[in-house]
Amino acid sequence: MPHIRADRDVCIGAGQCVLTAPDLFDSDDEGLVTLLDAHPDPSRLGDLREAVELCPSGALRLAEADERDEADEP
Repeated sequence: MPHIRADRDVCIGAGQCVLTAPDLFDSDDEGLVTLLDAHPDPSRLGDLREAVELCPSGALRLAEADERDEADEP
């Protein structure tokens, strides 16, 4: 199962992730990324890869399914 990680300290609020997959990403009042689903269905892997590639700040990355970080949890 894919696992997406978002580093809000690196996020610049460009919103490319939200435009790419609005059901997986949102932005908060400060314009920073918010994960709506850190463990989406494997069928969404293409959208996740696209969001990671389009992120201008490098705040997003795909991680191994067993890699966990409390900061990633919504």
